[in-house]
Order: sequence, then C-alpha cells, then structure tokens
Amino acid sequence: MELHHEFGVPVPVDEAWHALLDIERVAPCLPGAVVEDYDGRTVTGSVKVRVGPVTVTYRGTAVFEEQDGAAHRMVLVANGRETRGQGTARATVTATLAERDGGTAVSVRTDLTVTGRPAQFGRGVLSEVGDRLVGQFADCLAERLAERVPGPGGEPEPPGEDFGEAVPAQPLDLLRTAGVPVAKRAAAVAAVLAVLTVAAARLRRRLRRHRAGHR
Repeated sequence: MELHHEFGVPVPVDEAWHALLDIERVAPCLPGAVVEDYDGRTVTGSVKVRVGPVTVTYRGTAVFEEQDGAAHRMVLVANGRETRGQGTARATVTATLAERDGGTAVSVRTDLTVTGRPAQFGRGVLSEVGDRLVGQFADCLAERLAERVPGPGGEPEPPGEDFGEAVPAQPLDLLRTAGVPVAKRAAAVAAVLAVLTVAAARLRRRLRRHRAGHR
C-alpha cells in the first residue's frame, strides 16, 4: 500500500535536512523505535507495535539508498521481521524537503507492505495511524529543534547536539494512536470473534453430549 503525508518544521531547509539525518537524535520522536547502530547509511534497530493486548516486536535494518543534499531528497528502505512470529514489514520511504515561508515543508511517500497481525487493519486504518504518527513526529521534532541551546556568541548549535537523555521506547499502540473510531471497529471485530468462539465451543459440547447419549 502507498501512503502520503506532509508536515512542516519551523527551521530553514538546510537545518531540517541535517536534523532528519541525525537518526540517533530523532529516533525518540518515533513511538516504539529503538536505534541500536547507525553507520551513516544503515540503521539497525527495532520497533514495538501493540495491537490490543498483543505486542509485536520487529527487528531489522533501514538503509539510505539515496541522500541528495542538493535536492534535499532521501530514500530509505526498511525491512523488519517479528521476533516471535512470521510477520514481516517492508517500507520504502521517500522524503523531499522544500523551503516554505521561512520554514521547511516535508513530503513523505511510503510504499508499505505488512504481513502478520497488524495487517488485519488494512490500508484505511494504517493510513489514519500514519497521519497521527507523522503529526506527533513533526511536533516532537519542532520542539527539539526549538530547544537547542545557543552556542558561543549566541548562535544556535548546529544539528547533532545533545537533545537530552534517551528514554526507554514504549510500544506503538495502534488502537490508541488511531483513536476511538478505530478502537471501536477493532473491538467490534474482537466481539464477533469471541461470540463465534463461544458458539463453536458450545456446539462442540452439545455434539459430545449427543454422541455420549447414543453409546
């Protein structure tokens, strides 16, 4: 499925470009993400996703296939697999930055393929979750850029300074992130499954009693 999102940050485009490439600093703005290693091109880490009572952890890598500083365009290819289960996730993320009204507009196109439990929500819900996550990420990034400590002479430190101590990543809760309507839909599906499960169990018990009575 293909998803498209846009957001803005209140800093010049060159500054936003360098900030977005500072993976270890922006990772805390991504719910559930943990960066274990980054060599300038390949990111190794994990992402935790919660679907109701179930938490799924994906481990994998993300590789910058393109970093065009002149055009302010980057392409990131990420692959992950469930640590417990057969589910997989693959995404090709293309981000383009442009100067706008003194700040920076960021356009993100994501070609996403998901298998396993999170795939049950389909494109509509995942798009809605993506909208909310991008909004949270943009707010977090803007706040971190605004909190930069002025360097010697009163000028802001260049991107890459310490943004503060990292905190343990909490799982990305799909139901909570998507909001009440999605949670209600998921709850309705869960209720239907529960009813079917109970009905099947009752049917099995009746069949067993029926067979026992004819022996």
